[in-house]
Amino acid sequence: MKCSASALAAVLSAAAVSAAAAPPASFGAYAPKETYSQQVATSFYLPMRDGTKIAISLHRPAIDGRPVDTPLPVIWHHTLDIEKSGVRETGAAQSLTDLTRAGYVVAIVARRGNGASFGVRRGYEDFTEGFDAYEITEWLAAQPWSNGQIGMYGCSNTGEAVMHALIARPPHLKAAFAGCFAWERYDGHTRGGIIAQYGTGPTRSLEDDMKATPVQGDEDRVQLRQAAEEHQKSTNLLELMKSMPYRDSWSPLVMAKFWGEVSIGAYLSQLKASNVPLYIQGGWYDDFRTEGLIAQANLPGQARIVIGPWRHCLNDGFDLRAEQLRFFDHYLKGEATGIETDAPIRYFTIGAPKGQEWRSAERWPRPDPRNALFLDAEQLKAKPAARTAASSVTVDYAPTCPPDPVKPNWGPFAQPCHPAKASFVYSGPELKADIEMTGSPLADLWISSNAPEQAVFAYLEDVAPDGSVTVVSEGRQRASLRKVVTAPWDTIGTPWRRAWTEDHQPLKAGEPVRVSFDMLAVSYVFKAGHRVRIAVSGAEPRERARTETTPPPTLTLHTGGDTPSSVTLPVRSAP
Repeated sequence: MKCSASALAAVLSAAAVSAAAAPPASFGAYAPKETYSQQVATSFYLPMRDGTKIAISLHRPAIDGRPVDTPLPVIWHHTLDIEKSGVRETGAAQSLTDLTRAGYVVAIVARRGNGASFGVRRGYEDFTEGFDAYEITEWLAAQPWSNGQIGMYGCSNTGEAVMHALIARPPHLKAAFAGCFAWERYDGHTRGGIIAQYGTGPTRSLEDDMKATPVQGDEDRVQLRQAAEEHQKSTNLLELMKSMPYRDSWSPLVMAKFWGEVSIGAYLSQLKASNVPLYIQGGWYDDFRTEGLIAQANLPGQARIVIGPWRHCLNDGFDLRAEQLRFFDHYLKGEATGIETDAPIRYFTIGAPKGQEWRSAERWPRPDPRNALFLDAEQLKAKPAARTAASSVTVDYAPTCPPDPVKPNWGPFAQPCHPAKASFVYSGPELKADIEMTGSPLADLWISSNAPEQAVFAYLEDVAPDGSVTVVSEGRQRASLRKVVTAPWDTIGTPWRRAWTEDHQPLKAGEPVRVSFDMLAVSYVFKAGHRVRIAVSGAEPRERARTETTPPPTLTLHTGGDTPSSVTLPVRSAP
């Protein structure tokens, strides 16, 4: 069946709805009061319930070189080192210790098994660290320089540390800011059953650990060496991930079904019971952006989120520190900052007209029309072809991306690229008008392979008139874990796979199977004259610990008839 360019453009532009820019209010324009220009810093060990000594760096506002006596609210960061903290790990471009200027005591705490802290890191942020967070929060609340109003702050692994503290429910934790974390650890770190390009650090040598900052009084690094020697017994994180291919896998490395133990979503009832206000940070160029939206959707009235055009834990062009203080000043100081009446979702639309990029929403996903586009003969069409067809490629196990000039560009900052080799490509017609896509694209593909295990990667791309390609979003799925079930929490309209051991379904050579998965959420404007394109491949440059077969398998993509491969996009005409 043929579909004209104008017809497809009409599909892509269906159900036009005007998208009003969010009212300015004080979002992005908060001017926090800076009361103190000085701070005094000390560092020391605090013993935990089991005797493990935890390193803390304490920063207090000061006048004339002396810490102020007035009890103040405290914000603390559960991180990897007591000194190297506050930029990438906290999700803002300034040091966390700058918060002393606004009248906060700041504590930087190295998690057990990290930095100058003693102990062994069991897995990746096990719940022992959550119990530590409970103790540390209550200790901070009880000090004479504290008024008992405690907040936490972090991004990436330190954002997950914040969430584990919320689950532990220390009574004095009153506000939390967490960025770029996994709501469900398996989905975040083994998205689609495929090990991610991040999350296998920190695994460090003794020499690496000796570079950490010692506490005051340990200038000869005797205690630091003792702590570093203990750290060497910590779990190897890549081996841990490889030992847990399924969500219910039991790992001998930690003697547990670790995914369930550490997944934030598994403790939804505790999070709700805590009722601690939560502010989530995300970025449209970060792999955890859908996870953040899922977290916000499951904590209505408690959580809010801001998502900008940022990579992992970065905030280029936006004063995130001011927004964080707008949040903390309200919930820890009781000040009217406007945040209490602000919309719970603030997001940036990439490519929107200048001055209209920031939008607001009460819930996610937005109620936009969802339009299916069917893959057929290298084109995207409004209707499926009546007859079945198939195309095949030999999987390329050595895919590469062009050098990325934007830094940082490693690990969680690494961006996807168009699969130039061994891929299937389907293009839409030239767009007659701008269209906006906000939400999660869905891939619904019929594939087969001559190997029992086959990864599938799908890319949503924007092709400019000059032929340049921008990857707008991407998704991935291990085909043998394709079974879709109802999730135990709100997945904002995206398909969810339980991925238990018993759900494993190896492929049979030449037999088509349906593999449905979401691509990462995004808000993006495709410009008039551009084309929407879908690319599909069987390997990805960022893929880790790939299961390879010799020779490489043949991946076949089936379309039309009773195998109508498609993608579904939440689109509307751009304002």
